[in-house]
Amino acid sequence: MKYLLKQLVLSNYSWLCAGLLFCQGGLSENIVRFAASEQEPYIGQNLLNNGYVAELVKEVYSLSGYQTDIKFYPLARAKELAKQGKVDGLLPFYHQKITSNVFELSNPFPGSSIGLIKKKSLQIGSFSDLKDRSWHKLVFTDKYKFGAVRGTEDILSNYSEAQTLKLDLVSSDIQNIDKLIANRIDFAVIDKYTAADLLINKRPHFIGKLEFMPPPLLQSNFYVAFSTKSENFKKNIKIFNKGLKVATGNGILTKIMLKHGLMSEAANDTSKQKLTIGTVNNNDMILMKGLSKHFEAMHPNITLEWRILDEDILRKRLMGDLAIADGQFDIMTIGTYETPIWAKRNWLTPLHSFPKEYDIDDIIENVKKSLSYQDIVYALPFYAESSVTYYRTDLLKKINIKMPLQPTYDEIKQIAAEIHNPTEQTYGICLRGKAGWGGNMALLSTMVNTYNGQWFNTKWMPTLDTAPWHEAVSMYKNLIINYGPPEPINNNFVENLSLFANGQCGIWIDATVAAGLLFNPKYSKVYDKFGIANAPVAKTSKGANWLWSWALAIPASSHKKEAAFKFITWATSKDYIKLAAQQEGWVSVPPGTRKSTYQHKDYLQAAPFATFVFNAIQSADPHEPTLTPSPYIGIQYVGIPEFPAIGHQISLKLVEVLKGRISIEQFLKESQDIAKQQMQHSGYILHE
Repeated sequence: MKYLLKQLVLSNYSWLCAGLLFCQGGLSENIVRFAASEQEPYIGQNLLNNGYVAELVKEVYSLSGYQTDIKFYPLARAKELAKQGKVDGLLPFYHQKITSNVFELSNPFPGSSIGLIKKKSLQIGSFSDLKDRSWHKLVFTDKYKFGAVRGTEDILSNYSEAQTLKLDLVSSDIQNIDKLIANRIDFAVIDKYTAADLLINKRPHFIGKLEFMPPPLLQSNFYVAFSTKSENFKKNIKIFNKGLKVATGNGILTKIMLKHGLMSEAANDTSKQKLTIGTVNNNDMILMKGLSKHFEAMHPNITLEWRILDEDILRKRLMGDLAIADGQFDIMTIGTYETPIWAKRNWLTPLHSFPKEYDIDDIIENVKKSLSYQDIVYALPFYAESSVTYYRTDLLKKINIKMPLQPTYDEIKQIAAEIHNPTEQTYGICLRGKAGWGGNMALLSTMVNTYNGQWFNTKWMPTLDTAPWHEAVSMYKNLIINYGPPEPINNNFVENLSLFANGQCGIWIDATVAAGLLFNPKYSKVYDKFGIANAPVAKTSKGANWLWSWALAIPASSHKKEAAFKFITWATSKDYIKLAAQQEGWVSVPPGTRKSTYQHKDYLQAAPFATFVFNAIQSADPHEPTLTPSPYIGIQYVGIPEFPAIGHQISLKLVEVLKGRISIEQFLKESQDIAKQQMQHSGYILHE
């Protein structure tokens, strides 16, 4: 996506300079500085590219050859810096009217969707149940009590005919979430995406208990507030407004919002039945979108709307959809973690009555089992994977070293040190460094397993402050900092795949699904000079290689289940695998799902790594992930609803370790506290 945006910028740059006449000076000479405050999921230090607002502002100024410097502060501090003219502006700003001449606002751009959230048990389905004489004027009787963050209470008064409102004002949205659950208020005024993210990251044990009432009361715009005390504020605001107009007109604004999962891409033909599909931005899924034209040709009454997102954003948007009962998706790309948990809570549609030609028994048994609950299948695997060690055979040959079939982490470190050559942009090792429970924590969890560690003991007490965790984190940091590429905290599966395929990684420990791409000369520069070994071990091989599947499921909230079932059975069928082979070659077919794929002579000939990958998938046992007995299922994750919240917060702490801001000891202590607090909130362990 970033590449596409840059191409749009470059292709329009000459026209912009000629037509808008605001491309003065070199890029390095023009820097606009902003103070920003956190407002997840719209803007934040830990979001992809600092979030939609920050990315939009950067892209808008880049159109005119300007750079932006955005630094984050508490809201009061950010406002004060802007008021004093120590920065050029403040973002984001929420209100159109300002009461002083300190700020001048930019033109508006899309902001938050503010409305009411309530408990599902409160039997009010929509605003129509509260409506009086018009859509915009609602009647809120004394029967109901409303929670609002101070400063937002005017939203209710603007949309209500009630003479008085029973208001409970608080200082934060999370307080209102807690009060809703405790029945201390009936409704809370909140932004839709903020509510979803708070439930996912802070109150996962409340997911499924609340719902956001459609439609939002208010679509609130964002603005950039430019400081009138800044020397160049008139020029800065003029450049921004012109650039915003261009970004709106050429689709950059829409692309950025879609990239962050903050809006839908409307289908063109409203006469057809539309299926909205949320999926991850991996190569196999992008290929699925490309080949889906064949499905649409077979089903002319169905049209597909695709939301292809970064892995971390996808997980938030899908779980957020469930958290507030938003019902945006008809098909969700989920994994072995989500499927049994969501199925148990009746969030997914059980799958049965498969066409005979689908051959459900052809799916690899432990993959099918991981996507089932009580022996009923709830998701169909698009591809499945374990984890392995990729390495450059040519680099190892130069130093006369052979990679063991079963390497240890100590051996990996020794080899990475030997082949590390940053001056040639060849790095000893590439590892996941980007925050996320499915990002940096997925790899670290397998490392902890091999050092004979675990997330929780059999009494559900966290064990992050133990020696195995310290050893694993120390090795992880040593490898990624001393022998990895620059800025490793930006790299996840997709980024490291690109680096390895481009010849910039000597070793890469990650998913088996990459093998087909790395062996494909159309994609990979190292297709003829890389090898595969088992995932590394330390003190034990138990839990060294994970088991994962990206699978297609139908949420229970979908009203188009029949059409969705047709699509997911098509996309995971033997016929789809044959179609992918015809279009892209057998080496590129989705791996790890069907036994028949690994029996096909054309696949075995095209993919010499096939048997190795098949054995890695077969050997992974998520039901016994650690050497010391554990109470949970999952190798690179913990199969409980609270894990995304715990893993997400700890993944951010791990990034702080890589940045050198906190020590490993501090990381382990704070992570132990995070996990323990969440487990106490959720009732797994008692408060001490």
